[in-house]
Amino acid sequence: MQKFLSCIKDQARKRPGRIVLPEAALDDRPLLAVREILKEKIAKPILVGRKIDILKRAKKLGITLDPKKVKIIDPLDSPLTEKYAREFFKLRSKKGVDEKTAWATVIKLNYFATMMVHMGDADGMVSGVTWKTAEKMLPALQIIKTKKKFHKVSGFFFMLLDKKILLFADCAITIDPNSHDLAALAIDTAETAKTFGIEPKVALLSFSTNRSADHPFVDKVREAVAIAQYERPDLIIEGEMQVDAALVPEICAKKFPNSRLKGDANVLIFPDLQSANIAYKLVERLAGATAMGPITQGLKKPINDVSRGCKYEDIVNTVAITSVEAQNLRNKSKLLRHCNL
Repeated sequence: MQKFLSCIKDQARKRPGRIVLPEAALDDRPLLAVREILKEKIAKPILVGRKIDILKRAKKLGITLDPKKVKIIDPLDSPLTEKYAREFFKLRSKKGVDEKTAWATVIKLNYFATMMVHMGDADGMVSGVTWKTAEKMLPALQIIKTKKKFHKVSGFFFMLLDKKILLFADCAITIDPNSHDLAALAIDTAETAKTFGIEPKVALLSFSTNRSADHPFVDKVREAVAIAQYERPDLIIEGEMQVDAALVPEICAKKFPNSRLKGDANVLIFPDLQSANIAYKLVERLAGATAMGPITQGLKKPINDVSRGCKYEDIVNTVAITSVEAQNLRNKSKLLRHCNL
């Protein structure tokens, strides 16, 4: 739904965040994204990497990087590096990190960029075109750390279809969540939906609908539903249900006649990472949905991920979301209520 994406970008333009992209020396897509980010004025990009490599790649692409609009920081030639090494040593010395190791760690692009966010020199970070999720999340967990109110860090996608916006979770981090993890994931994703102006209707998915099958896989989802409903009776959270019952009113009426969702779910909680990851890529590739994310929830500051198979436009969209998340963090308000989604 282009209206939603336009709304996010409009909000980002009101106070563009300083968003660090640490892979511009390694891949063309961050630079192509920067060109569009500057055109749309949705963020103030910061590129981390070897300056000569970034400029050489930009020249090959025909992209001019105006130093007044784009910062380029080389960890091997920056006064920030010493400050970051001292801070990282302070954060990790109890874990066995000495001063030499701290210095060697923070000059790595993923760590340096994360330290920028931690130290307030950037408002958020987007990466992932060349790194696996673990390579991005480990620095974030070590440095940024989690919000107390969130149970675990997780990742979701906005799936933008022609007439509907869906949130898919967890598509990025927890491989095999238990029932308590799933319940927490359902609640956290519902709260995130509200932050982006979406009234959540949450379905916990399974291969069973309304006790049509018995299996330990199904038991996990049923228990998660019971936990989530007990903890947050104010939210619409239901399951276990197959995805057609969650999304199609006629099927929901037959399979789950007492459901409050009535086949109109907009937050889909998958029972494990493999099903969530497969599902979002199928919907993106075969249904032509725009997949925005994965957006990380649970960290103190916005550190977001893109898939290694992403298009540069995906980076642009994720930067816009990250910029808005940074605004939300500063204002502690739900900035997208006006979108009338």
